[in-house]
Amino acid sequence: MKVTKHFVGAALLSAALFVSSQASAVEVNQPAPNFTGKTADGTTLTLDQLRGKTVVLEWTNDGCPYVKKHYSSKNMQGLQKDYTGQGIVWLQIISSPPGMQGYADGPRAIALNGERDAVPTKTLLDPEGKLGRLYGAQTTPHMHIVDAKGTLVYKGGIDSIASSRQEDLPKAVNYVREALNAMGSGKAIPNASTRPYGCTIHYNS
Repeated sequence: MKVTKHFVGAALLSAALFVSSQASAVEVNQPAPNFTGKTADGTTLTLDQLRGKTVVLEWTNDGCPYVKKHYSSKNMQGLQKDYTGQGIVWLQIISSPPGMQGYADGPRAIALNGERDAVPTKTLLDPEGKLGRLYGAQTTPHMHIVDAKGTLVYKGGIDSIASSRQEDLPKAVNYVREALNAMGSGKAIPNASTRPYGCTIHYNS
């Protein structure tokens, strides 16, 4: 059987782009599960330590084209700078295990953020996938927001257009910015649960 370039391209896109139809392990408007994680700079952090602050969880993989879209365009760094400047805690999470795309140890994760001018509050290393599985993280990027009371108030995609093309950014609804701005104004989040897109997180079995 002849395999066309179109078929191969479609298959690769299908493998790379994963839009979740499965339920997350956590639900919006329910308490966000506490966790203990090791940071890239060697400290230990728990979610309970951050009670009283809004917390953004960003699953990342530097080799993923969908992540590259948001970092090469400075879209992700812009979000990080805008909201950490308002006192929001931004936790970048790497759940790729050793040997898989996106894996990084502490020094590598710190170097990557320096190269990209990224400013998360902390980067959590999750090579065993415990934190990712706890939150049902399925793609990179996959975004979650926890409010000051410890309630999960947003989960899903970073924006409304599931593509790796930078030119789609101006046309997309940025769900993370929308949610954080609504919270800051005391309003309900318009789209509290959306479908994540990006590269599938391949957990350590």
